[in-house]
Amino acid sequence: MISDTPLENSLKDRLEYLGRLLMDYKGIDVLPIDVSKYSSAFEGIIVVSSMGNRHSKALADHVLEKIKENSMEYLGMEGYQEGEWILLDLNDIIIHIFIEETRKFYNLEGFWTRGEKIELETIGEKNG
Repeated sequence: MISDTPLENSLKDRLEYLGRLLMDYKGIDVLPIDVSKYSSAFEGIIVVSSMGNRHSKALADHVLEKIKENSMEYLGMEGYQEGEWILLDLNDIIIHIFIEETRKFYNLEGFWTRGEKIELETIGEKNG
């Protein structure tokens, strides 16, 4: 079970926590991937699609609010103005928020196929 303080948890727990935050705000096809064996710059990525630029910004805002509440490390953000591809750098985890067409074009999932995909529980599974 994930602790109330995400900083104290494993990489998998933190990826799940952040993935659920994105799902809570209707992120589409949320895909957390453990890339720690293949990257020296970061340990995990999360790829998520949005319903449009405004939704991308809302997803980013929600994550930033929650990581601030939990004192998680945050290094920066790119692409917020346009909202087509927003990158959130949480030091050891990078979150990529895409509108669907941009996600398909860049195909980050295809680049990180060797990484371990983390399965997220759906709301029904979580509640039993």
